[in-house]
Amino acid sequence: MSEESRYDLPDLAAMERLGAAIADALRPGDVIALEGGLGAGKTTLARAIIAALGYAGEVPSPTFTIIETYDAPPLRVPVAHADFYRLEHPEEAQEIGLDDYRDGAALIAEWPDHAGGFAHESACLSIRLETVSKSEDAGRIAIARSGPDWLGRLP
Repeated sequence: MSEESRYDLPDLAAMERLGAAIADALRPGDVIALEGGLGAGKTTLARAIIAALGYAGEVPSPTFTIIETYDAPPLRVPVAHADFYRLEHPEEAQEIGLDDYRDGAALIAEWPDHAGGFAHESACLSIRLETVSKSEDAGRIAIARSGPDWLGRLP
């Protein structure tokens, strides 16, 4: 069973509010699977979640490192932030030790399909980000599908 919600994100402040709402509900073992095309706002939302969890530093995109980790403290919940865009085969996620990074932490996964996907996990919140228009500063919408463990956790 999953629940689908839609969030209008007309500006960065709205993206940050969504990130804060997700951070407030986040638990170790959760997966936030961020989907959408290049420039859709996946890294921006990941940064908003990590900042809302208590991280004050710069949050680099893990495009080249594939996985960046953030410990608790200072975060309320430890996080592994992954960008699987460069993986050519889902098995590569296991080869880089994804399970070790996930142990006791929440996972924020950009391009989750490149790692085989996570939607089958009960603690997965899948969010598809889409731009509303073609302009670079366009607003976005977020379509969230929550696994059973996420039901009722987001406004």
